[in-house]
Amino acid sequence: MNRKGPIIIIEDDQDDQEILQEVFDKLSYPNKIIFFSDGEAALDFLTSSDVDPFIIFSDINMPKLSGIELRERIHQNESMRLRTIPYLFFSTSAEQKHVVDAYSKSAQGFFIKPAGFKEIEETMKTVIEYWLKCVAPNYIK
Repeated sequence: MNRKGPIIIIEDDQDDQEILQEVFDKLSYPNKIIFFSDGEAALDFLTSSDVDPFIIFSDINMPKLSGIELRERIHQNESMRLRTIPYLFFSTSAEQKHVVDAYSKSAQGFFIKPAGFKEIEETMKTVIEYWLKCVAPNYIK
């Protein structure tokens, strides 16, 4: 886990991307924020670049490759799996099947998007602060 790496957000809703960008601007973490509108583009980036992300936030329902399918592909890729990048779902829907599927693919968390800006900010701050303190097998200070 690279605490200084970019935060990857896979979200197909442009309005949600803008809100999340505002939240991270306000929180002022030094990490670069990189958005992808679909899972396929995110997978291409993650498997073909040498960028080592700090954390991945993924929606569930997306075009081309769903969040669950993306998580499964990352988990099956030994090189990606060994990078121990926290993979969290951040979605408006939380059907029981989605939650079970997420954790069965070794996701590290599943969060329902709060309705208000302040609640989204609090959730993101809590999650980021947790992972900043967490130690992984490939810990990078």
